[in-house]
Amino acid sequence: MFTIGDFARHGRVSARMLRHYDAIGLLRPDRTDPVTGYRYYGAAQLARLNRVIALKDLGFTLQQVRAVVDDEVGVDELRGMLRLRRAELEAAMTAAAARLAQVEARLRSIESEGRMPENDVVVRTIPAVRVAELAATAAGYQPQDITPVIGPLYGRLFPLLAAAGVSPSGHGVARYEDDPAADGAVTVHAGVAVEAPAGPLGGTGVTVVELPAVEAAVIVHRGSMDHVLETEQILARWIDDHGRRAAGYAREVTLECPEDRDEWVTELQLPLIG
Repeated sequence: MFTIGDFARHGRVSARMLRHYDAIGLLRPDRTDPVTGYRYYGAAQLARLNRVIALKDLGFTLQQVRAVVDDEVGVDELRGMLRLRRAELEAAMTAAAARLAQVEARLRSIESEGRMPENDVVVRTIPAVRVAELAATAAGYQPQDITPVIGPLYGRLFPLLAAAGVSPSGHGVARYEDDPAADGAVTVHAGVAVEAPAGPLGGTGVTVVELPAVEAAVIVHRGSMDHVLETEQILARWIDDHGRRAAGYAREVTLECPEDRDEWVTELQLPLIG
């Protein structure tokens, strides 16, 4: 017979852990002295202890371990448990690899720029949103092309919505797409979140559309949209560093737009493929 200390040393566990196993019925001592309360273990119990340790190392809970070592789990169920655990470990490895890629990208950014980037990029699912919007064509995607077009669109949009009795229910959402009719031109959609049926809004020229949910790389731009290129370049570098692919242009969601354009806060949401 082994004392609890000797048994712990042989099994490479702590005496405290053995007491816990005893308390939950996972591994009870062969004998407990009724006077002193000392626990004594038999050599044959090392096999059960080793099995407990092996199953714990696989990531099973103590409840699952007890079911296995007490033969409460059949071969088919154990096979299923192991397959599930394999899937969990594979998912954890994938997540760890993604975090490692982020660390490496951040290191490259620091090495190239000599400082931590001020704007962080995150990936998240953007829920579907219904927006009322007006559209027009801009000669290109540069700020000097977009600003003269999008400003007047928003200037018209809100009075038209008010006249139609529709109130905004959320943030402004601007989006862009290539105009197939003109080389290099883009269609500018100036919109705002609303709760209204999809389709044309009376004879206003405003259209209510449902923008689908997307997985997007997201970054916050602070300041006038005339100076958004640097933020867009950070987003583009992030896409490249992380081996992702973008689907079209970023949505621009206006979070704050005081009179001072340098105080604007805009979230760029770049949809991702795959």
